[in-house]
Order: sequence, then structure tokens, then C-alpha cells
Amino acid sequence: MVSDFAAGNYRFIPAVFQYSSGAQASPGYEIERVRFDQPVPLAEGFARIAATIQGAGRPLTAFCACELRSPAAFTEDGFRAFNQHYVKTLAEWDLFDGTTNPVARSNVCPEIDPPSEPSFYAFSFTRPSATESPSFVIAGGAEARGGPGSYPERIVRYRDLSPDAWREKVRFTASEMERRLAEFGFGWKETTAVQAYTVHDIHPVIADELVRCGATRSGLTWHFARPPVVDLEYEMDCRRVLREVVI
Repeated sequence: MVSDFAAGNYRFIPAVFQYSSGAQASPGYEIERVRFDQPVPLAEGFARIAATIQGAGRPLTAFCACELRSPAAFTEDGFRAFNQHYVKTLAEWDLFDGTTNPVARSNVCPEIDPPSEPSFYAFSFTRPSATESPSFVIAGGAEARGGPGSYPERIVRYRDLSPDAWREKVRFTASEMERRLAEFGFGWKETTAVQAYTVHDIHPVIADELVRCGATRSGLTWHFARPPVVDLEYEMDCRRVLREVVI
């Protein structure tokens, strides 16, 4: 399933129109992750991202991943409308052709002190590198099965927060991360960071569902935030990035 995006010097896992399931730097390149010290509203964020990428001597097509923060979880229709707005800039940057989108993404909603509007938290882009060590970003994924159907039809144990259901939600999401990693030929052992997003207590399942499988080899960053669509409860993403900066 992996496709090459030569204009950005990376390959990606095709998914839906609003994002890919992951991006991996091509040989001779690496991914650099840049986190904003404070979330930056969407329009300003795109402008600052463009300035950073072009300032590094790279084309805008080097943009390969981003992490968003939104005020609250969207309805299904609201999420679709937001995504249609979001991809307009990607189309202007020759990243989105109307169907395929190579840029990986996570988009979550802080439960406390959320931004007043959708904002950028971090982004990643490719740049030339002498290192032979791979780098990649796996997009955020929650406990929703792929394929047709509405979110209520696809959410694992929909609106069920019993201990057994919670364990199943986390297990499903971690397995989806493993599946995406495997598309690039990697596993948890190659990751340098793993992030979890939920407002629920994950401690009861951490040992069996995350630690034992190796997902926490570099620790686990827990963001007290909700996934982007109403009734989703748990999301994860992961990456292998050797260069990270804060601006």
C-alpha cells in the first residue's frame, strides 16, 4: 500500500482525503519535527510552517506531517467540513491532488484550556541528511475501524466504557499503530516517541496493552485530550524522528 511522494522526498501510507496513515523519509533524507511553544491558529500556522520549511531551503512539498489541536470534538459532519477547509492549503502547496493526501496528521481536543480555534501544535518536514537511520511519523488513530459506515457503526465498543471495553479500545488502537508501522517494515522497537490522547484513566491497561508489546520503549507521552470526533475515547500516534526543535 505504500506510495512514493517524490516531490517531498518521502513515501506514505494512503488513507483518506484529509490525511495519510504515515510518512517515511526517503533515503538521503530525514524528518525534522518542529513544535510550536504555543498552539498557533490554522492560517497563521500554515504561514509559519511555510516560512520555516522555505527558510531551511526546502520546497513546501517537504511538509509531511502535522499535529493539530481543536477546541472540542467535532460531529461527523463538522469534522468533514473542517477537513475540506484544511486541505485547501495542501492543494495550494501541491500536496493534495483532490483525492490523495500524503501528509500524516493527528488532531485532538485538549479537555482543559483548549485553543479557541483549530491550531497547529507541531509539524514535520523532510530535509537532506547523511544519516542512514530511518525516520517516520505514524498518523493519529483512534478506536474506529476503517471502511464504510458512520462513526457509531465503526467505533469499537461504541459508548461502552466498561473495563473490558476500555481494554479492547486500547488494544485495537495499539494494533492499528503496529499495522501502520509494519507497512514501512518497522515495529515499536524503532520508535523514538509514542503519544496517547484520552481523558480516561489508562493506568489499568498500560502494562498489558502497551508496555508488554514494547510501545513504551521510549516512554509514553499522555495528552489529556479527546480524539477529534464525538464518542471516540482513545487515540495514539508514534514516530521515529532524530531531530526535534521547539519554536
